Amino acid sequence: MLEIETWPQSTRGDKQALESICKRKYFPARSSMKSPGCAPRNARCLIIFSFCLGLSCLSGFFHMKNKKYRISKSHEELLIPPTLCHAKTNVMFLKTHKTASSTVLNIMFRFAERYNLTVALPADQLFHLGYPRTFVAHFVEGFGTIGQNYNIMCNHLRFNPLEVKKVMAANTFYFSILRNPILLLESSYIYYKDSVPAFRSSKNVNEFLESPTKYYHPADYRKNIYARNIMWFDFGYDNNAKDDKNYTQAVLEEIEQNFHLILIADYFDESMILLKHTLCWDLDDVIYFKLNSRSQDTVQTLTAESEEQIKVWCSLDWKLYLHFNQSFWRRIEQTIGLKVLGKEVDHLRTRQKELMETCLSEREAVRKDHIRNKALLPYQSGAANILGYNLKQDLDNTTLRTCQKMVIPELQYMSYLYAVQHPHKKRKDVGLPMLWTSLQEKMQLPGSN
Repeated sequence: MLEIETWPQSTRGDKQALESICKRKYFPARSSMKSPGCAPRNARCLIIFSFCLGLSCLSGFFHMKNKKYRISKSHEELLIPPTLCHAKTNVMFLKTHKTASSTVLNIMFRFAERYNLTVALPADQLFHLGYPRTFVAHFVEGFGTIGQNYNIMCNHLRFNPLEVKKVMAANTFYFSILRNPILLLESSYIYYKDSVPAFRSSKNVNEFLESPTKYYHPADYRKNIYARNIMWFDFGYDNNAKDDKNYTQAVLEEIEQNFHLILIADYFDESMILLKHTLCWDLDDVIYFKLNSRSQDTVQTLTAESEEQIKVWCSLDWKLYLHFNQSFWRRIEQTIGLKVLGKEVDHLRTRQKELMETCLSEREAVRKDHIRNKALLPYQSGAANILGYNLKQDLDNTTLRTCQKMVIPELQYMSYLYAVQHPHKKRKDVGLPMLWTSLQEKMQLPGSN
């Protein structure tokens, strides 16, 4: 049974006020109708009142057309806009670092599988689209033959709009995600501790931030990109550039021109609801299990001084984040509205909880040494303990396929999609067991869960 919200209170008030005015002017009270002057005009008064009442209803109709209404088949379904829309299937996601982007990548891969879309995957044995080199089209597998016919692009790359447009269709939707640089730098420090010279030579993140220039050498900037303004770098700009007002403003404006939407990782659920609305996707398209997250015991506590130092040391990222955090909330207020957003976030979390109870034996992520199926073991880096999942035993085939896609780490998922899209090419060796090595294997579900 469809459930439609009643007329908004403000509209009802306008309607009642208009009716009251019409009654007072054209349809006097019963006592006044007894006067000799009004009786002969009863028919005319009735006609005029009916006309006025019709105007009030018409006014309410047009007022209602501008509102968003809840139309649901049950209490579990999301609020949806009243207007019909078509799901966008040409989408480019700029996968920034340490911003919950691995979870978004899983969402993109699942969507591509659902609609049988072509993903722009890294060529040959590459795991990224040329990163940290600036992106060029030939980093994409099959570009020479497929050309501008890819639907989805979401692997790590350093953004280069002219080259990306050679790969993606003209009507492609571009979006990315940012994270508070304070939290991001601490996460980067742990994750890249063993590979970034600036991090490797300091004892902890607070020591590094006491004097960043002591450890960070511009000559090694390619190896140290994760140590300063990494988001700025991912968008294709110089992460060591001088923080000049005119320069930063020009970059922010250019990013606004290149991207239709910038999400905020610190408000991930809200970001998924905004993404769902903007792309006209279904709720299950943006449901997720958090991927590539680490155990809490590897998180280092930043001092107040370190937090303030990050705002200075990573000032370009800080300005980038502040600018698009404001535009994010402005976009929500102009489209969904905070009230509807809150309800839809609740629905998303309810659905997520249902899937976790259905799929997961522990109903939460577990440490790497507790993951039973090594095909579900995520790539480990630095001092981080990257968490993964265990699936329940004896799931039916359909449920098992759904659950597997929710928890498969990004390298294994990417390698699988590569094998499906390019069956005559050598499968990518990710150095980890594979859950599926072909579409046929996946459908037969040969392995344990």
